[in-house]
Order: sequence, then C-alpha cells, then structure tokens
Amino acid sequence: MISFKQLPIEAKAAVAAGVVFFSMMLSRSYLAEKLDFRTRRWLLRLQMALFANTLMLMGSLHVWRSTVTTFTRSSAASSFCFMLWKIAVFTFLALAHSSFFTLLFLVAEEPYFFSLAAYTCLGAYIILIFFLFTLGSVEQAYKFLAGRGAKAGTGSKNRTALKPVLAVLLTVVLTVVGLLNASQPPTVNSVEIPVHKLPSTMNNLKVVLLSDIHLGPTVGKTKLAMIVRMVKALKPDITVIVGDLSDAEAKIIRPAVEPLGELDSPLGTYFVTGNHEYYTSDVSNWFELLKSFNIQPLHNENVKIVSPKSASDWFCLAGVDDIEADVLRYSGHGMDLKKALRGCSSEHAIVLLAHQPIAAKWALQERPDINLILSGHTHGGQIFPLNAGAYLLNPFFVGLYQVGQNTFVYVSPGTMYYGIPMRLGSRAEITEIILRSP
Repeated sequence: MISFKQLPIEAKAAVAAGVVFFSMMLSRSYLAEKLDFRTRRWLLRLQMALFANTLMLMGSLHVWRSTVTTFTRSSAASSFCFMLWKIAVFTFLALAHSSFFTLLFLVAEEPYFFSLAAYTCLGAYIILIFFLFTLGSVEQAYKFLAGRGAKAGTGSKNRTALKPVLAVLLTVVLTVVGLLNASQPPTVNSVEIPVHKLPSTMNNLKVVLLSDIHLGPTVGKTKLAMIVRMVKALKPDITVIVGDLSDAEAKIIRPAVEPLGELDSPLGTYFVTGNHEYYTSDVSNWFELLKSFNIQPLHNENVKIVSPKSASDWFCLAGVDDIEADVLRYSGHGMDLKKALRGCSSEHAIVLLAHQPIAAKWALQERPDINLILSGHTHGGQIFPLNAGAYLLNPFFVGLYQVGQNTFVYVSPGTMYYGIPMRLGSRAEITEIILRSP
C-alpha cells in the first residue's frame, strides 16, 4: 500500500484540500452553535483561504513546470534573464496564493497596493491555467491524430516550448484588457419592465438597482463615492441594493461606507443580504450601520411603496435573506419567503429582492404571483473563462427574463467586482429600471 510520503505532490495537495473541506463541513455542522461570531468568522475565512490555496497548489505546480521546468535544458537556462524569469514566475504565483489572505489582514478605507497586485495575479492565474490546459489538450489531440507511431523530433520540441509562450502572451493581453475594462465607471443600463397590477399613478416609477459592490480588499471609498454620484444623477424614486455590499466587518470598513449616507431616494433605499454578508459573520452590525445611513434592510420582510400621487395606490416591495444563511446555519437568518411576503396579496403588484438567481427560481415556484424579482450574484461571470461556469450554475444568468405571462426576473451583472479587479466578457452596471403600468 502506498504511503502518504510516496504520493506525488499533486496528490498530497488534493488530500490536503479534502481534509480542509471536511473541516469546513464539520465546522458548519457541529461547531456553528458552539463558537462565537468572531471565532466563526476567522475560522471560516481561514478555512476558505486554505482550501483555495491547496487547490491552487496543483495548478501552480503545472504552471511552474510549463513555464520554467520546460526550459531548464535549453541553452538559455543558465542565463541571467532566465533567473529573472524564474523569480518573476515565483513572485506571480506567491501573490496569487496570498490574495485569499488579504481579507484577513489588509482591508481598509481604500485598497492597499499589495491587495490589488495579489488579486490581479489571481485573475491572471485563472486565465493562464485555462490556456495552458486548452493548448495542452490541443497538443494531445494533434499527437493522437498525427499517429502514435510518429517520432518526436525538433518540431515536437518546438511545439512544447511554444505552448507556454503563447499561453503567457494571451494571459498578459487579456489581463491588461480586463484591468482597463474594470477600471471604467459602471455603465448605466436603462430597462423598461411592465409590472402587472402596478397602479397607473406609479407608471414610470424609477428604481435604481445596485448589486455586488464588494467593498473590501480591492474596492474602497473612492469607487463607492463614484457609484453614489452616478445614482444621484439618475434621480431614482427607489434605490435597492441586492446583496454582497461588502466582504469585511462593518467596524473595519465603516469609513468606506459613508458615501451611502448621501443616497436620498424619496421612496426609500432598501437592502437585502447576499452570500458574502454571511461570510463576514457580522450581519447584525451591518444592519445597524445601514440604518444609520437611512437604508432599510429587508430581513424576510416587506414594505408598502405608496404612490406620491395617491395614498390608496401602492405595491409590495419584499426582500429575503440570502440562501447561504441556511447553508452556514446563521442564527436568525435564512430565506423565508412566507414571512417576507406576509400581507402581500396578488391584488397588488409584488416586487421581490433576492440576491441569488436560484432563490428567484425557488420563490417563483412557491409564489408564481410575484411580478418582478431583482437579483445579482452572477457578476455576468466577471472574467473569462469563469463566465461559462456562472452561466451553467444559475437558472438566470444576466439581464431580463420573462417567466410566464406576468412575471419578470432581472439579474444585475454587478456594480463592481469581487476581489479580482478585472472584467472580461462582462461589464459592471448600474441598472435604471423603469416600471411600466400595463
């Protein structure tokens, strides 16, 4: 029987990842009620960082072998330039691995340069792994089609060397494009949505939708202030934030949140939790902080949005907790649609805020009389090649969907980004929704 020491390093990394994953499940199942919030928060984040790093270790070994070990037998291997290249690759991988730990140590009013560099390397790492795998698969397919009996010659060696060079060049180009795209202000996307049973006095009501701002290691006060200025310029009747506002505890990042106090929509500003709010394990403090800025959390509850023109005309605006609260067994939280829609009948229009598209799907299965659901979470995939995974894992990916005759779902691609300061195949968005009365 093979001992652990005899396993290749990739297998050891896989075993380590399995152990960390098991410890995460154990913590969620048996320790959730026994640990205080602060300990749970640190334990969860540490476990997630360790899990991500053990998984990444397998990819990092492949990157090193493809971009460094492949060239060690070449004539340039003893040159000073090759030594610099090895240092550059090692630094790149070290920064990518360290990105997950910045949540624990480097969160402030404005992002630290180290955090921006680390998450940029993480984004480039994902792209590089994709191209190395894809080009490697193409190479293997070529060898198979060319015939197993073909002898490996100079052409084969050249192709082996060309693969990492091409992968690195493509990664550099896409990383620069992604950084430039994400550095632009969010686009303002105006969408008209007919809302069944919306009173005629509320026709053309303007709702501004924000989602997935992710205040934390790479998004700070300056970017939030820019978003707030853009929202105010739109002069919305209502502003809604559908989760993942922050990746840090309220106390630590409070100075960065202050621009939210300038939001002054006449019919109110409302908030529902996303999965990342529960990763902070600080939801209660976030609720109190948002209330101090006159932003009302909808914690499985609803409010009547009354027409400024007629007190008898109104619709029901409801919000549910993110479904991650159930997974984490977060005390006092979890998606409760019945509670959220208590008092909301089909006689009036119903608009629901639910962070994840899967929650929107579940809500419609239980209450098909909901007229409009506003979600986020997917980021539109944020960067290539993660777009495909986000598309396959969510029942609604991005944009407007009609479900049945009188129901619509709108999924925001996110107002900023999570961690990696890049956008490829997606664009950050502030959504201006014009509600139309039939």
